[in-house]
Amino acid sequence: MNPQANLIFIISLLLGTTITISSNHWIMAWTGLEINTLAILPLISKSHHPRAIEAATKYFLTQAAASALVLFSSMTNAWYTGQWDITQLTHPTSSLILTSAIAMKLGLVPFHFWFPEVLQGSPLTTGLLLSTMMKLPPITLLYMTSPSLNPTLLTTLAILSTALGGWMGLNQTQIRKILAFSSISHLGWMAIIIIYNPKLTLINFYLYAMMTATIFLTLNTIKVLKLSTLMTAWTKIPSLNAMLLLTLLSLAGLPPLTGFLPKWLIIQELTKQDMAPAATLISLLSLLSLFFYLRLAYCTTITLPPHTTNHMKQWRTNKPTNITISILTTMSVMLLPISPMILTIV
Repeated sequence: MNPQANLIFIISLLLGTTITISSNHWIMAWTGLEINTLAILPLISKSHHPRAIEAATKYFLTQAAASALVLFSSMTNAWYTGQWDITQLTHPTSSLILTSAIAMKLGLVPFHFWFPEVLQGSPLTTGLLLSTMMKLPPITLLYMTSPSLNPTLLTTLAILSTALGGWMGLNQTQIRKILAFSSISHLGWMAIIIIYNPKLTLINFYLYAMMTATIFLTLNTIKVLKLSTLMTAWTKIPSLNAMLLLTLLSLAGLPPLTGFLPKWLIIQELTKQDMAPAATLISLLSLLSLFFYLRLAYCTTITLPPHTTNHMKQWRTNKPTNITISILTTMSVMLLPISPMILTIV
């Protein structure tokens, strides 16, 4: 793709995200979401492969439907209450429609079917944007409307998302699809707590975005897209592969790594809110996703492929690892000891 065009699309993405997260009026928030959708489409379809075009089409259709629902929800609320302010979403029907719209934008169950397909059809760098930056505006809208949302509906969506995200990721061999189901599972953790403690949702999102960015950038460096090639990629940059193992375990939420922090805080908050059964259930369901993280980790470093493999061994590259990946990897693994400081900042 032309570098100037690429720059325009990236700037438009930043602009759309900034407009949505800083707006008070529903129309401005909707405008930001639309700019975001239109800016990411060329980045999804830039390879001109039929699968990429299909992914862009699916993404456009689902996001257009979700944007229409956001507009419908805000207009219904304005009709009944005379308020266009995002924080004044008080009408129950409007909040129900908005929850469905945001679930569709994020890829929460039962509106999750588009996300693995779109991620599978996108390049790794675009996949990184779809998994992290494109989730920020919808989560911000949920954050601003959290006092008027329906707790039962959100808890149901959250538990279903964690269950299906873990369950459907078990049988995958394509790494981008595994990461898509991982994203759905993490969104379940964010959705269950947003009504009771919205700041925890933001902490969870920031840490999830950091760990996912590390994994996508690492995979992009070693040029790996599926499990079979991941097995032979350890010869390229062994030290990076060893850190990828730790980042995957951190994303799974194992102590003493960074990913344990949001899970620990969310379970603690749910217990305070007398939701111990929900906390137990969501913790047990996260074991499903732990299985496929362990599978990825196993293929990354622990397994040596048989000698009859069809894949050529990769030459070890002497190029230094990107400083961004080094910083992100360190943060993805070692932030748990400074968790009190993180809690005071957010």
